[in-house]
Amino acid sequence: MPELPEAETIVRSLRPRLAGRRVLSVRLLSARVSRDRPERIAGQTVRDVRRHGKRVWLAFDTGGLLVKLGMTGRLLADHPPGPYTRARIELDGMTLNFDDIRQFGSLQLLDAEPAGMGPDPLEISAEEFAARLRGRDTQLKRLLLDQTFVRGIGNIYADEALFRAGIHPLARTRRLGKDRALRLHRVLIELLELAIRHRGSSISDYVDAAGERGGFQSLHQVYGREGEPCPACGAPIRRIVAAQRGTHFCARCQRR
Repeated sequence: MPELPEAETIVRSLRPRLAGRRVLSVRLLSARVSRDRPERIAGQTVRDVRRHGKRVWLAFDTGGLLVKLGMTGRLLADHPPGPYTRARIELDGMTLNFDDIRQFGSLQLLDAEPAGMGPDPLEISAEEFAARLRGRDTQLKRLLLDQTFVRGIGNIYADEALFRAGIHPLARTRRLGKDRALRLHRVLIELLELAIRHRGSSISDYVDAAGERGGFQSLHQVYGREGEPCPACGAPIRRIVAAQRGTHFCARCQRR
């Protein structure tokens, strides 16, 4: 599933291509992709492309189109339609496909940019992050995946951030000292920025708008590495289920 770095990479590759172009037509090739009538954006001009957590926001003259990538969603610029193309947007001078193999993604028309989720982890201050984290009483991995806490973090970057911060995924948030909470914030920012520089993680389906894969998967230290030696201490990486998700960690390096 695309997370914050992958969505940011898609946005950065789409913005120069889309900004200022007028929508000519919208074709839905699957009834499941939208309950709205996206063809209503025909005639409008794309004013900006922004990221909202794991999602992509196409801002028009009035309102916009919220693209939820789901598990396997792709936004592809100037690609021919394929067997998994669910929607096709024709603009003046280019086309934009929404491809989705598993069909958990969607297109949603909104009158204004979406609200109601947590702050962006790249924008929240360290003090606010620590206060929000320590004000909850839950498992740390579960909280990081909660989009009302911060938006954009998924399984990959939760596991990688917790390993780099040396914190067990089952640690209780309320018992986490302020220093460790601040360290987690710093590590999370560094991790996300590094992943963005490497254009995200391509494990299965993710590519950017040009169809290019990311490269950060080669730098994963624990995610997907069950049984391999920990890069810090050599102990085998373990996999458990936390927050109903497969969770990778080092039992020796990550303490509660």
